Amino acid sequence: MSDRSGGASAEAAAEVRNAEIRAAATKVRDWLFGRTPEVAIVLGSGLGGLAGKVEERRGLPYGEIPGFPLPTVEGHDGELVSGELEGVQVLLQSGRFHLYEGHDPFTVALPVRVLAELGIRTLILTNAAGGVRPTFNPPLLMLIADHLNLMWRNPLVGPVVPGEERFPDMSRPYDRELRAVARRAAQELGIALEEGVYCGLLGPSYETPAEIRMLQRYGVDAVGMSTVPEVIVARARGMRVLGISSITNLAAGISPAALSHEEVLEAADRLAGDLERLIRAVLRSPWFAERRLQ
Repeated sequence: MSDRSGGASAEAAAEVRNAEIRAAATKVRDWLFGRTPEVAIVLGSGLGGLAGKVEERRGLPYGEIPGFPLPTVEGHDGELVSGELEGVQVLLQSGRFHLYEGHDPFTVALPVRVLAELGIRTLILTNAAGGVRPTFNPPLLMLIADHLNLMWRNPLVGPVVPGEERFPDMSRPYDRELRAVARRAAQELGIALEEGVYCGLLGPSYETPAEIRMLQRYGVDAVGMSTVPEVIVARARGMRVLGISSITNLAAGISPAALSHEEVLEAADRLAGDLERLIRAVLRSPWFAERRLQ
């Protein structure tokens, strides 16, 4: 009897999740009025300026999307933006949700599930992060090659959402081909682009010097409080992922300076121009052109 009850509870929970995803996706699809975005871009702390640069721009406030809470963190707007960049139809998530705001993993990853429901197969994620590699000289951009999940949360826990794998392969979470495209674009533009491992921590407190020393021994190059849950869901959905961190500061213990969110936003703003140029170059690359014709 208990087994049957447990199975029924799991099915009910799965249906609740599915209904939330469908409701949000339906709202966004209706708002798009027939537009079919090919690429989604998630804009991290202080990086929302790109949302104002798209052509034929239309915005949808999070408050109008079922299940989407309003961001509470400075530097995160709260809207989806559709339009065109470099001839590519894009959908931008201007502002994200974080576990440290008190949201559960399902809510944090809900936008990615909605993007997948809309048929988007390529996801570009950006974030602001602290530099753990001692040789970094912020502010600078870092291509994410891999990540370490020390948030102790996983958005796939619970009933399997239709369209997702129960045990997705995470051996290549960040697409090799897209990373190669980004490296070539950065070289052509003369943009310094590092590459390394990103670690996601729960936050919201910054790390202690002892924690940073631990992360260095783990092989971590940058640390932040986002991105990892989104990548996990994207891979479970079979999406290609490109991740770019704006390294805004050196982490605690590496630099004697105290850390503050205001300084993070200021540094992210200084990097925004290079980040925009890099994303635009990736979108107009032959790699994207070839796949749009398939």
